[in-house]
Amino acid sequence: MNLIHAAADAFQFEISEGEKGLLFHLLQLYPLVPATHYRLSKDRQIPNREENQHLLDEALSAQRLENRKQVEAMLNEPKRFAACAAGYQVSFSRGELEWLLQVFNDVRLGSWIALGSPDQQQEIRQRQTKQTARHVLTMDLAAFFEMALLGAIRGELPPGHE
Repeated sequence: MNLIHAAADAFQFEISEGEKGLLFHLLQLYPLVPATHYRLSKDRQIPNREENQHLLDEALSAQRLENRKQVEAMLNEPKRFAACAAGYQVSFSRGELEWLLQVFNDVRLGSWIALGSPDQQQEIRQRQTKQTARHVLTMDLAAFFEMALLGAIRGELPPGHE
């Protein structure tokens, strides 16, 4: 994924056919973090704990639904990905990049949770089996796209560099 142009609110990337397929695959996995993962607090002494947890669950559900709609809209937007010699050129606003970071982070975190929330990369590799390999790969792919987008936002990736 190469950044080819960056402005205050516009980022243009060049991606290969394979990267586009991986991007679409990751976006289709969203949301991956189980809804039960988000707890208001472990402290049982909080007043109105159940009521407040319910409000949090409703807010998160609404946010996830809205993000899912945005994922579907992006995947179905015919002019978003323009064919070029190297594959595709795709443009995102700063807001879209920030939204994509949230989606990729959810996919990465959901994969980490599915692996049992290991502490170290070494522990992840030790736990890897045929059944868990897809979670490891998904986590790594989400991190790849997150790093590319963060680098673009921070200006750390000069245009034309991977």
